[in-house]
Amino acid sequence: MVEFRISALKSTRPSEYLARFLFGGAATVLAGIIAKHYGAALGGLFLAFPAIFPCSATLVESHEKKRKRRIGKDGTRRGRMAASLDAAGAALGAVGLVAFAALLWYLLPRYNAALVIAAATLVWAAVSVALWHLRRKRVFGLRVIQRTGAHARQFSNR
Repeated sequence: MVEFRISALKSTRPSEYLARFLFGGAATVLAGIIAKHYGAALGGLFLAFPAIFPCSATLVESHEKKRKRRIGKDGTRRGRMAASLDAAGAALGAVGLVAFAALLWYLLPRYNAALVIAAATLVWAAVSVALWHLRRKRVFGLRVIQRTGAHARQFSNR
């Protein structure tokens, strides 16, 4: 379920925001340096690096572990599952980003930049949300493995 919780913003420590900011900024600076030395096309490839995702995935995992620890459970498996769901969403968004980039590449030389960027943003959102809906309907994606017997009991406490 997609939801927005204001309380999640409060549970994130300033150091976690700082880590995301620094990692994202470092990736952007690196892309700029590469673009300056080797050209905009190569620099653009590095701008597509998911700058915030590595920090987000580790933070999602640690927050889920903490949440489970509060009720006396391990939470390792739950944290990994939450991070993997975050990665799946990032992958769907990346496909939308490809549509965004393709539209910019094709239309920017021909039309007004502000209109093209606005249209490309709408296409990115539409493609990403459409893929998310398809994944929810299990048109594609991972199959859930049912655990049975003693093996299931082993994982039920996590």
